Parts: sequence; structure tokens; C-alpha cells
Amino acid sequence: MGREDDAHLITPDLLLRAYEAGIFPMAENADDPGLYWIEPKERGIIPLNAFHLSKSLAKTIRSGRFEVRINRDFDAIIAGCAAEGPDRRQTWINARIRSLYGVLFDQGYVHTVEVYTDGYLAGGLYGVSLGGAFFGESMFHTVRDASKVALAYLIARLKIGGYVLLDTQFVTPHLAQFGAIAVKRSRYRHMLADAMDVQGDFFAMADGATAETVLDVLADQRDWPV
Repeated sequence: MGREDDAHLITPDLLLRAYEAGIFPMAENADDPGLYWIEPKERGIIPLNAFHLSKSLAKTIRSGRFEVRINRDFDAIIAGCAAEGPDRRQTWINARIRSLYGVLFDQGYVHTVEVYTDGYLAGGLYGVSLGGAFFGESMFHTVRDASKVALAYLIARLKIGGYVLLDTQFVTPHLAQFGAIAVKRSRYRHMLADAMDVQGDFFAMADGATAETVLDVLADQRDWPV
């Protein structure tokens, strides 16, 4: 882990090259103007053929309580991810992070999965798409299960789009319940290199895909990459 105090020198292009090399930035907190380059000894991933869909989450998706969309409101998603909550007292998302990822969103490298209920943004996530890899950055919810639904829809979208790697950075107890595992840095680098030789299509699944489509894709674990 190394600190870059001149965070303004980090450009969107440099950020993409860092992801290709297995490195990502974080701030100490929202008020810290600097960024840290991080390359964990163990990297969190969710194997796309091992996503654990609980019966309760499948029931929630099937219920139609939530409407799921992509790339509608990046600013609201990153603001939600940066907000304090009962399970998050501080954030690593500072002003420079917001600016950099906002540019990458405009350039088509960052995507959001947004979960609405009655027209209200209830939760979601954002991440970086490069080649056949999706680097999940952060998620949030203000309504129970909204971030879980966002993750399930993301998994389905990545499977349909031909992605081979979903990077979660770290393994938390929350992510472990969905099948997240830690892999050694050396193995991760091989997985990342293979993913860079693939071109995933984030838009292969239609925006507003039905719950039935998503559940069918999640149930099919035969030929999806680990």
C-alpha cells in the first residue's frame, strides 16, 4: 500500500492502467485529500458460477418490490455509497474519488446498478468494467435487501455479458454469504491477465430485465467461469 499525496496527479487513464495491473485507490476518509494505492495480499472475488442466491433473496426478487436499472444516476449512487449508515461510520470515498469515477462513468468504464422502490432510490452499487473483469467498488442500501438485489442483478448481467472475473477487493462477512472468496495475489494476477484478454458486454442484458430472466441466469451454473 502506497500513498499518493498529489492525488490531483492521478488521471482517469492512470486509474484504468492501475486496475489492469491489479491496483486500486482508496482514501483514508472523506476529508483526506490524498489517495492510497492498494494491492492486497489476498483479493476478494465472487466466482460467477458460485454465487449463493438464498431462497429469501430469490423471493424478494420475484416479488417485484424493486425496479432495477443501470447507469441512470451515478451521482446519487456514489453519494449513497459515501453516506454514513448504521453499518458504516465513515467512508473512503473522498472528493477526488468522486471526480475520477465520475469521469470514468462519462467515458463508459464505470457502471451503476440502481434499485428503486416507488420511484425512490433504495440502494445500488457501482464499479469499473475493463475487458472481462468487473471491479466492484461500493454498494449501499436505505431499504432492506436493496443492495442484495443490486448484487444479484449485477451477477446475472456479468454472466450474460461474458465476463470472467468479479473483483470485490476484500472479503467481508456480508459478501461471504454470497459466495465471495479470497485468492492469493499471484493467483489473482493470473485471473486478471486472463480477464484482460476477454471483452465483456455490460449491456448484453437489457436494462430493466425481468425477475424471471435474472433468476434463470443465476440458476444456471454449468458453464460460467470460476
